[in-house]
Amino acid sequence: MSSDHGNHLPGATAPRRAGTDRRGQLGREGERLACARLTEAGLRVVARNWRCRLGEIDVIAAAPGLLVFCEVKTRRGDAYGSAAAAVTAAKQARLRRLAAAYLASVDQAPRRVRFDVVTVRWPRGSAPTVEHLQGVF
Repeated sequence: MSSDHGNHLPGATAPRRAGTDRRGQLGREGERLACARLTEAGLRVVARNWRCRLGEIDVIAAAPGLLVFCEVKTRRGDAYGSAAAAVTAAKQARLRRLAAAYLASVDQAPRRVRFDVVTVRWPRGSAPTVEHLQGVF
């Protein structure tokens, strides 16, 4: 039996569509810019794309006595609403559960925890605009 995609091994995933790959690359670049912005703000990035059975946290950053759980949203434009608006109440609740899982996995809990959002708006052919929203939920 032949296939247009070559031989598939058990557990292998099918090739992604080009649009998905471009969105993934945009998201990775947005996270890179977000980490740079957090570092400029005096935070130290301690984890990127931390995963557990509940999901993923984009960026975890720290300062003395503070741990910041950060959701990164990157968009080409506002056609589907602002990037910050994409962090819905359901997404916030999920991030709180993920943060609790992360805190349970570390030896020493911080004195304070904060939830931030970094938005990256990157229109085609233009420079990106990065906004760091602190303590948004």
